[in-house]
Amino acid sequence: MSSSVSVPIIDKCANCGKGEENCSKLQKCGACLSVRYCSRECQAAHRPQHKKCKRRVAELYDEKLFADPPPREECPICFLPLPLEGKKSSFKSCCGKTVCNGCMYAMQMSAEGAYLCAFCREPNAVAAEEHIKRTKKLMDKGNGDAFYMFAGCYAKAEQGLPQDVQKCNELLLEAGELGCAQAYYNLGVHYNTGRGVEVDVNKAMHYWELAAMGGHIMARHNLGCIAGKAGKYDRAKKHYILAAKAGFEISLDQVKEGYMDGFVTKDEYASTLRAYQKSIGEMKSSARDIAEALPN
Repeated sequence: MSSSVSVPIIDKCANCGKGEENCSKLQKCGACLSVRYCSRECQAAHRPQHKKCKRRVAELYDEKLFADPPPREECPICFLPLPLEGKKSSFKSCCGKTVCNGCMYAMQMSAEGAYLCAFCREPNAVAAEEHIKRTKKLMDKGNGDAFYMFAGCYAKAEQGLPQDVQKCNELLLEAGELGCAQAYYNLGVHYNTGRGVEVDVNKAMHYWELAAMGGHIMARHNLGCIAGKAGKYDRAKKHYILAAKAGFEISLDQVKEGYMDGFVTKDEYASTLRAYQKSIGEMKSSARDIAEALPN
């Protein structure tokens, strides 16, 4: 996943009109990435006509940031959207799938017992060496979730690995680039708190934005909180509405509060509430309810 905005590239110097056939070293404008120049002189000469490019870049980025998020990942067995809380599903290092606790409970109650993966039916790994071996095999295939799980082992000194937060952060970045929104979220948390890196709120926001664009709800909510504290209430509202529609109750509370204070219209609150209820309903199942009620 990249934070850059995809825009068409014009293969001619925006100032003098020379094309690739006349100049093989056309350089993109570093701000908008949508026009090119054959020299610094041409870029400087064209600056008065191109002075609005940074504003347009910001507009394009916001269009991407506030677009509807991708559909939530589904459990590969029941095909229901995975729960928002990570503890209500588990990543399986044997097959690289994330299975909801409801389907795992159903497997435990089946004749095959609790010792097989609910999806691929491989025996669950017991030894740390087997977990690591399986996870590395998935990493070799470019599985972003596997990189995320490996990062977690370094963060918590699990599965026989030493605690190494710097290595954890490196793996989180790789996981995020492979599409794991949770990894981008965690990396944002680390920059926000200074875990293994220098505190950098701007980088924290950057990774939370990438996570939000990938569908991470808590990252979206955090961005709403930051925008609200900065007095950017319209941006805060947009973030809260998107998170609430995906089923995040705390964001729904913020939308309700905004409605009471006059920042959110009646129609906005009503449509958000309906979408929230729909998302919650889609994630529910009797098996998941039973699994959640079981003692830890």
